[in-house]
Amino acid sequence: MRVISLCVDGLHQAAQRGLYDWIDEQDADIICLQDIRALEYELDDAIFHPEGYFAYFFDSGIKHYNGVAIYSRHQPKALIYGLGFSSGVDMEGRYLQVDFERYSIGSLLAPSAFSAAESQEVKIKFFDDFQALLHKITRKRRHYIFCGNWAMAHTKKDVENWQQNTSQPGFLAHEQQWMDQLFRQLGYADAFRLAVPEAGEYSWWPSGNVGEGDGWRTDCQAISDSLSKKVEYAALYKTRKFSSHLPVIVDYDIDDL
Repeated sequence: MRVISLCVDGLHQAAQRGLYDWIDEQDADIICLQDIRALEYELDDAIFHPEGYFAYFFDSGIKHYNGVAIYSRHQPKALIYGLGFSSGVDMEGRYLQVDFERYSIGSLLAPSAFSAAESQEVKIKFFDDFQALLHKITRKRRHYIFCGNWAMAHTKKDVENWQQNTSQPGFLAHEQQWMDQLFRQLGYADAFRLAVPEAGEYSWWPSGNVGEGDGWRTDCQAISDSLSKKVEYAALYKTRKFSSHLPVIVDYDIDDL
């Protein structure tokens, strides 16, 4: 099973850059998109509904702000919009999940705190609530794949020139600690890192242009530890550019969802 995750910086723009032509070539089973910056009714055009896929969107209700999407070759048993947080931040087009018999796959757009529009306090509360949720669902007999833009880099090998970026949102000490807990205590693994342990692989450029300035790896597929041995291949696609982020591609040894 191939799962692709990409933060698109606006779905209309990504489509103009050839995203859907590329999708047609990938033979992916699941495609998770973040930051689509479109309301669902603005996505009626056939290009946004590629043949062979069920298409699901969760917008923020605000034009040009947030929004996530999932394309699936398999019809899910259930859809989950948001994460059930009391703050309501997760309902701002930040999380959409498809549930199958044994697997749940989510598309996540975390608050970034990279601009004045989103505060560190909002981001911290979001991830505190997310941590509490992860504690709860570990008791369920399900396998989870959380795809998305986490707005945080985990270790120094995930940030170019990391010494100059330790005071930047996304690589603050408490954010690195949260990722430590995710991957070392909460029972999840970084699918990409299981296949590509080397430093120097980046998925996002704060400059807005791939390859310009320092690169960060803020996009990942966090998987239940039970899936760790199912990762067959992982890569960041670099040939064509659809946004300031690169697609994260992971192949899993999974035949039946």
